[in-house]
Amino acid sequence: MHKRNKHIHGYDLKKLKAAYKGLSHHIIQLNEKETIDFSNPKSVFELNKALLIADYKLKFWQPTANSLCPAVPGRADYIHHLADLLAKSNNGEIPTGKDIKILDIGTGSSIIYPIIGAQEYNWDFVGTEIDRASVHQAEVNVNKNIWLKKKIKLRFQDEREKILDGIIFPEDKFDAIMCNPPFFKSREDNWTKSTKKFQNLKKDTDALTVQNFAGHPNELWCPGGEKAFITQLIYDSQKYKKHIQWTTSLVSSKEHLKPLISVLEYHKAAQIEIIEMEQGQKKMRILAWRWE
Repeated sequence: MHKRNKHIHGYDLKKLKAAYKGLSHHIIQLNEKETIDFSNPKSVFELNKALLIADYKLKFWQPTANSLCPAVPGRADYIHHLADLLAKSNNGEIPTGKDIKILDIGTGSSIIYPIIGAQEYNWDFVGTEIDRASVHQAEVNVNKNIWLKKKIKLRFQDEREKILDGIIFPEDKFDAIMCNPPFFKSREDNWTKSTKKFQNLKKDTDALTVQNFAGHPNELWCPGGEKAFITQLIYDSQKYKKHIQWTTSLVSSKEHLKPLISVLEYHKAAQIEIIEMEQGQKKMRILAWRWE
């Protein structure tokens, strides 16, 4: 976990319960210590909500029903690593304040990256989304937290097969794009791999699979999966290179890195960075590139 991550030393459940009373109903005793049942999606949701209220100054936060529940510590890591990346172009100093503009692709109703980035570094965000219900709920979350109104703007992408077309305006200048792309190639691929993952965790009911791997289709899968999505993002970012300093994306599958880097090298990206992230046994990486 990143050294600046607020959650690097675990969860202060006493503080979290005081900040958000709803968490108290999900506290259990394990080995004479308080914790939550991490196999219970509702408990995990309430924990993340408590973190946002206690550590990121939210008064209200409610994603759409059945959307992915973002794990706040992991999302915070992406933000902190992005800050370090931007520092490389700023004489080693992390740039802060409203002059820093970040474009979050697929921000979701949770607007989790903009919330954390705005709170930690006072950056301004534009969040894009292809699901109207998610945009509406994201607007509710923004409007019910006064300080977010000046920090987060939302743009609806009405052409599902496009990423940056129709989103980047002539006057836009973004210091970075960030993206947590859909991983699966199809609904069937999503179900098969989710079920296999659950079997590896020795959980054996379809009901649990549905609960623990919730998420809207646009959050979970797209034609061609992660590699195809990021490949299109590479092409789009080159098209709009005058508007973007850095383009970044999470890459779940390590096997996708080599072909993606090959595309970037073929099209002569000026700089390519691979940023490794690790939380417990989970490993992830950020692929970052710039054209000029």
